[in-house]
Amino acid sequence: MLFNKFISALLTISMLTSCGVSKIDDTKGSLANPLLQSKNHQDVSKSSVNMPQQKLETEALNDGPFVFKNTDDLSALWLCNGEEISLRVDKLARPFSLPYCDKTLTLDRIDFSEQSILEYQGDFAVAASSDFHGQYELMLTLLKNNNIIDQQGDWSFGDGHFVITGDVFDRGDKVTEILWFLYRLEQQAEQADGKLHLLLGNHEVMVLNGDLRYIHPKYVEVSKRLKVSYDQLYGQGTVLGDWLRTKPVLVKVNNMVFAHGGFHPSLAKEKRSLKAINQVFKQNLVKAEISIPREGWGDYLHKSNGPIWYRGYFKDAITDNGASSEEIDLLLKHFDIEHLVVGHTSQKQVKTRYQGRVIAIDSSIKNAEYGEVLLIQGKEKWRGTLSGNRITLK
Repeated sequence: MLFNKFISALLTISMLTSCGVSKIDDTKGSLANPLLQSKNHQDVSKSSVNMPQQKLETEALNDGPFVFKNTDDLSALWLCNGEEISLRVDKLARPFSLPYCDKTLTLDRIDFSEQSILEYQGDFAVAASSDFHGQYELMLTLLKNNNIIDQQGDWSFGDGHFVITGDVFDRGDKVTEILWFLYRLEQQAEQADGKLHLLLGNHEVMVLNGDLRYIHPKYVEVSKRLKVSYDQLYGQGTVLGDWLRTKPVLVKVNNMVFAHGGFHPSLAKEKRSLKAINQVFKQNLVKAEISIPREGWGDYLHKSNGPIWYRGYFKDAITDNGASSEEIDLLLKHFDIEHLVVGHTSQKQVKTRYQGRVIAIDSSIKNAEYGEVLLIQGKEKWRGTLSGNRITLK
């Protein structure tokens, strides 16, 4: 039966391509309704979008697939060589191999639960990186050379935990590729008794909220071709959008807490728990999806001193309103940890601050020139370089 459905899907793609059909246009469970009517659609083409000035080859444009969950089935939508292709898939056909362009996507899960476990303890290796910003090829090279994945791109980190502290979105032109790669890698890690922790960064939250200032020009064109605003490609009821909405904003692994930006010292002074920080942040994740406007502490966590925006570990404590050494100690004591590990603020390499108590892992991968990964085994810590060399972290 599954084989017949797969052949039927291939025939459908062939028919859509040869007939020049650009979208599923019947109304039952189609792509057309409510997404194509999104009021944000026109916004992505405005001149206010902060885009790098570079030539875009629109005729050979490939992106997707974007998978929408309807009542009775799934609808997949993508671009191949600049042409829009649509396909409907039976929900019961999973795992489903979806052929698009010259690749194949295996869709093995479409429903996700909020990640409730935020603390992990064990004698396993840990790796961490951050701010991939659409740089798919560089990310693959970094992970292969540091043995987190093998040469085929499959999980090879055993029962290790790999933490990504956000910012997969924006700036680069391979965001979709990274997301589907991590979707697959997450499952492979689980099967090996390991764990992939994808945390939310400010750029994930920006896109989910329709703030598209930093998307690559490619995605302006993708949105235009597909007639769906870019944020709605990750809206509620999409596979990737629903998956992202379950991700936490922090995680504690052994004696470390990871977050995208960091934690303002006031969180320790007010005795805010990791669980409470994550819960309130997630309850206020997408403005358009909450019943009342963000207010109070929920609003505070989404502003400059919140866990996705805070830069106080990289400022002078006296003149720039940064965290003092005493405040770092207060945070460590409050969360019962030895290290705060953060991305968000770009460095040339993985480096330490506050005598090693803060570890900065945004190694400027966004520039598509270089990147590093933090590697930890017991008390030992290394910088994993792009070429795969290990340098003791000092």
